[in-house]
Amino acid sequence: MTTFISKAIASSDSQVHGNTYYLIIMLVIFGLIFYFMILRPQQNRAKEHKKLINSISKGDEILTNGGLIGRVTKISETDYIIIALNDTLEVSIKRNFIAAVLPRGTIKSI
Repeated sequence: MTTFISKAIASSDSQVHGNTYYLIIMLVIFGLIFYFMILRPQQNRAKEHKKLINSISKGDEILTNGGLIGRVTKISETDYIIIALNDTLEVSIKRNFIAAVLPRGTIKSI
C-alpha cells in the first residue's frame, strides 16, 4: 500500500512543473487577448476623439454627448466652447463633451 502512495506522489510532482509552464503560457495569451480586444481599440478611439476636438472651428455644427445640437460661436483658450442652440440661446460646454461634428446645414434640416 505504501508503494502505491509513493508512486502517486511521485507522479504528481512531475505534473506540477508542467502545469507551471502551462499557467505562464495561458497568462501571456490572456494578456495579449486583453490588449488587442480592449486596450488597443480604446486607445484608438481616444486618439480619434482628441483629433476631432482639436479640429473644431468657429461655425461648425456639433452634437454633444447630452444630445444638444448647436453651432460653435466662440472657442476659448481654456477647455470651453460656446455653442448657439438657436438665435437667442447660447450654452458653454467643455470640449470633451463633444460627440461629433455634423455636416453644415444639419441644424436647418431638423
